[in-house]
Amino acid sequence: MGLRQCCRARLLLLGGLASLLLLAALYGSGLPAQALKIKSYSLKRTNVYSLSFVLKPLVMFFSPWRVEKQLYKLDLSWPKFPELFTGQTFCVAVDNIHGLVYVGQRGDRVPKVLVFSEEGYFLQAWNTTLEMPHGIFALNTANDSSVWITDVGTGEYGHTIKQYSPSGKLRQIIGTPGVAGSGTSPVQLDQPAEIFVEHTGDIYIVDGDGGMNNRLLKLTEDLKTLWLRGENGSGVAQFRIPHSVTVDSFGRVWVADRGNQRIQAFDKTTGEWLGSWSSCFVEDGPYSVRLTADEKYMIVAQLNIDRVLILAAPPVGSIGDCVVVDKIQLAARVRPHLVDISLKSGAIYVAEIGAQQVQKYVPLD
Repeated sequence: MGLRQCCRARLLLLGGLASLLLLAALYGSGLPAQALKIKSYSLKRTNVYSLSFVLKPLVMFFSPWRVEKQLYKLDLSWPKFPELFTGQTFCVAVDNIHGLVYVGQRGDRVPKVLVFSEEGYFLQAWNTTLEMPHGIFALNTANDSSVWITDVGTGEYGHTIKQYSPSGKLRQIIGTPGVAGSGTSPVQLDQPAEIFVEHTGDIYIVDGDGGMNNRLLKLTEDLKTLWLRGENGSGVAQFRIPHSVTVDSFGRVWVADRGNQRIQAFDKTTGEWLGSWSSCFVEDGPYSVRLTADEKYMIVAQLNIDRVLILAAPPVGSIGDCVVVDKIQLAARVRPHLVDISLKSGAIYVAEIGAQQVQKYVPLD
């Protein structure tokens, strides 16, 4: 190769590198593809494979995906007798003090609630005053424990949230059984999706799972409405099927806004909108939102693509962008719906509608 050809080849290579760098920078800034008018003819004269060492780190830098290592593995020994799952398993909750796992399932002539130990042994079942369980939450305080279940049925028990004792005794009902509504005094519900109860007694409800309401409510322990956010829509603080809710130690309420394929955050005291995440949910919306005990990770189920995401939870004072640090890819048509996390062991329990089971994933560290 002559000197002129050698210089020309080097210039073409440098041009290709510069094009890639500029494309990546513009892509990372959020500009639409139509705005990128850069010509790429120079790349045709270069060896694309020789540029892979540049392209790979650029993709990693500008992508919400940061998968570095596997964080969880499946516990094949849980539960001891999986044949006890006889219906569609919609929800799961962990009683961290007593080491219990509550599973809500649907179906004709099946127990609506199954109770297991964290070791996987079956303990008991309920089948009372429940029509179609959707979400479940286990509350543990120094003096008491209770189980809260949202019921999205349209029959005589539906459109309600029920509080039970650990043995299944009904304690109280939020909403009017069998009647859909939007009232706040007293509270009426329409297919409430999930509930989160703080140790203070404050209650957070996402209402509803396809009904007339698309809202987040905060109630006092005696069921007085403190604030309400949301209506049907895709704007700030609007929802299209708010599906799951959790609260972190920094005073932020996180809502899985399923239909809008994003997670929204609110101030728990005022209800002020703080921000949202959407870049991690291009393929499917978030169905669940739960935080690990150290609040290092947020666990999100994506039902339609059979995936559980492990996101980096944001630090105090910042919402930022969502970042995927790991994922659990499930088999086709498993359909993970809602999850819960053991604050003692760190295990993730995944309620799977399609597979009609709950699976346990334990931390590798």
